[in-house]
Amino acid sequence: MNSIQMLVGLANPGPEYANTRHNAGAWFIKQIAARYNCTLKHDPKYHGLTGKVIIQGQEFKLLIPTTYMNLSGKAVSSLANFFKIPVEDILVAHDELDLDPGVAKLKKGGGHGGHNGLKDIIAKMANQKDFMRLRIGVGHPGHREMVTGWVLGKAAKEDQEKMDAAVDEAVRCMEILAKDGVLKAQNRLHSFKP
Repeated sequence: MNSIQMLVGLANPGPEYANTRHNAGAWFIKQIAARYNCTLKHDPKYHGLTGKVIIQGQEFKLLIPTTYMNLSGKAVSSLANFFKIPVEDILVAHDELDLDPGVAKLKKGGGHGGHNGLKDIIAKMANQKDFMRLRIGVGHPGHREMVTGWVLGKAAKEDQEKMDAAVDEAVRCMEILAKDGVLKAQNRLHSFKP
């Protein structure tokens, strides 16, 4: 039913980035790890924090790259190649400028939309784009020139609470994904209102 075997959360390394919008993907993985009592361990072989959880009887590898965002593909390709996980069985969680805080959406494939983490994953996975994405809305600052400062900045408390709620819902939806597949998980997640 579900073919996803690997969950990746994109982030920049270091405490100064931990609570910035660009690290929304890592918040998702950390919550999954916490919910299923998994301790993420730094693994230099995969250039990231790794772990594994069992959800509804299925094993999922967890990965938060510890490279900088624009080198995320190095970590993703290392882990995927080692465990022979095809690109379409990978789900990548990332911050999404085109969605408001409190909104999270699952989609399969697509371009990188200027996201440096996605861009590098696509490049390192031999230009295959068919991985699932969990797009976590962080809102848009309104001007292109402001995007870098925006994603590397911390959200206002109200926005942060909405993002946390959407991440929490996405974590719950992984049980549905494991049990009933992507479509059912999408239906639930896409109807969520913080």
